Amino acid sequence: MDTDAREPILKPYHRHHHDHHNSPTPVKASDALPLPLCLTNGLFFGLFFSVAYFLLHRWREKIRNSTPLHIITFPEIVGIVCLAASIIYLLGFFGIGFVQSCISRGSHDSWDVEEDNGGGGCSPEEPPTCTLAPISRAKVVAPTIQEPFLSGEDEEVIKGVVSGTIPSYSLESKLGDCKRAAAIRREALQRMTGRSMEGLPLEGFDYESILGQCCEMPVGFVQIPVGIAGPLLLNGKEYMVPMATTEGCLVASTNRGCKAIHASGGASSVLLKDAMTRAPVVRFGTAKRAAELKFFVEDPANFDTLSVAFNRSSRFGRLQNVKCTVAGKNLYMRFGCSTGDAMGMNMVSKGVQNVLDYLQPDFPDMEIIGISGNFCSDKKPAAVNWIEGRGKSVVCEAIINEEVVKKVLKTNIDTLVELNMLKNLTGSAMAGALGGFNAHASNIVSAVFIATGQDPAQNVESSHCITMMESVNDGKDLHISVTMPSIEVGTVGGGTQLASQSACLNLLGVKGASKDSPGSNSRLLASIVAGSVLAGELSLMSAIAAGQLVRSHMKYNRSSKDVSKIPS
Repeated sequence: MDTDAREPILKPYHRHHHDHHNSPTPVKASDALPLPLCLTNGLFFGLFFSVAYFLLHRWREKIRNSTPLHIITFPEIVGIVCLAASIIYLLGFFGIGFVQSCISRGSHDSWDVEEDNGGGGCSPEEPPTCTLAPISRAKVVAPTIQEPFLSGEDEEVIKGVVSGTIPSYSLESKLGDCKRAAAIRREALQRMTGRSMEGLPLEGFDYESILGQCCEMPVGFVQIPVGIAGPLLLNGKEYMVPMATTEGCLVASTNRGCKAIHASGGASSVLLKDAMTRAPVVRFGTAKRAAELKFFVEDPANFDTLSVAFNRSSRFGRLQNVKCTVAGKNLYMRFGCSTGDAMGMNMVSKGVQNVLDYLQPDFPDMEIIGISGNFCSDKKPAAVNWIEGRGKSVVCEAIINEEVVKKVLKTNIDTLVELNMLKNLTGSAMAGALGGFNAHASNIVSAVFIATGQDPAQNVESSHCITMMESVNDGKDLHISVTMPSIEVGTVGGGTQLASQSACLNLLGVKGASKDSPGSNSRLLASIVAGSVLAGELSLMSAIAAGQLVRSHMKYNRSSKDVSKIPS
């Protein structure tokens, strides 16, 4: 028997186009009523009781006056007809649930329960939203999926994924259609878990753009609102800063800080350092041998040779320095290099691998334990990044006029300076903070990172920041600065190429790689991040000093929805 005959059909995708919103709605018995159901009910109930009272009153008068009951006037004839009509309606009303179920059951657009020997599923002719029969893994009920409609061929693939004969991760390569693969994976997931994914969008996203680089095994995408703060006046130019966040007040607060900076003449920034790092860990038989490699690598006479090996990895990756530390017989070598407009993690990793391959013949007893030994240090709070820097090291400052502090920020300079000393500096020191000498730098960094397609996890070290405030010009003005030694950003690669994130980068004027000056776009983005943090720090500290923090969050950052009524 041919083995291919036992496999689910995996043919090129030809989806039948269905407009879900234009599909005929199920017929209801109440659709025949000329008025809404509640109004019709009220009308007939009122008619029934009023006509009954009228007839009983008239018949009582006839009995008193000895008038024959078979002599009926025209108003009484109308009353009898209305009474009969109301009785007929009320009898039908109490049976309307039964009538409506009969009509729905007979409709071709209904979603029926269907069982088959293979474990249960939907008929290819019907939408995939139905109650499923028990499958081999668990007894589940398929939740509602409104889009897209799946074909009969898709149903075979779904059953293969559910049964485990088709790996979920291989759908894109087998089907050759990323969107179809996501839809099938989503439906299979719902059947296996018995949990609905309604509310997680599937349509409206380019799944081809994330294949092999951004996200594996997608089943939809998450919507995050993007707000705009600005204009941020930085180094003589204005920037409208996109911020993706779900925290109320954050964009408004940063926007107020931008307003105060703009009204005071703007902010200025300086790039102190630009070097992404990677630190492999290698092991020797003795600590002496580990120290010998340390001395060799850190010897300036050997730097050019190591650079040649390192720089082969990329046109833009250029080795800048190597710093080593020894732990017993283990050696950690921290390589730092420029990476152009890319954030550069992959670039520096390839360069480090080239150096290790170059060193291996001269140090044959060197055992490479890992390309990353956490001395880098990536996505973790670490003193080495706080002291040595990683990515872009930026300092941004501004002088805020006393009048602006009073009218825009609603506080005064002395209060701000004192609060910064006791909160951001002393309070953080008492907490044993590592790079956290600020009010909420990570708030702004995360929002800008998500909007522009950066790695959100690198918010950890990118939010290292110390905020400084002091009065200048005889106490007439406020000098504020933020120093951020490890902002890790790029304008090419990763999530920066996705449509939404690319649009946000384009808004800032830093989309893609700079042709004239490689690396200038990513450096500018780092400066904009620091300038945005400066605005956010200025506004939040002013809100705290003026006692506005709780009041503003209670007003703008509280949901009015009753979460107990939201279905799971």
